[in-house]
Amino acid sequence: MDVSEMKAKGPEELRKELESLLKAQFSLRMQKATQQLSNTSQLRKVRRDIARVRTVLGTKA
Repeated sequence: MDVSEMKAKGPEELRKELESLLKAQFSLRMQKATQQLSNTSQLRKVRRDIARVRTVLGTKA
């Protein structure tokens, strides 16, 4: 997701997006721990998306 798309969303939508990203991160961590994750770059992408959402939420607050 692009930063400009995030800025267009409201705080409640961003919180929902953050919650879903955190669930996805947890799922990917569990897959990595059980040797089921083939594409480990997904972890980095999700972690950076979480940081982007938190940054946009902070600027809106």
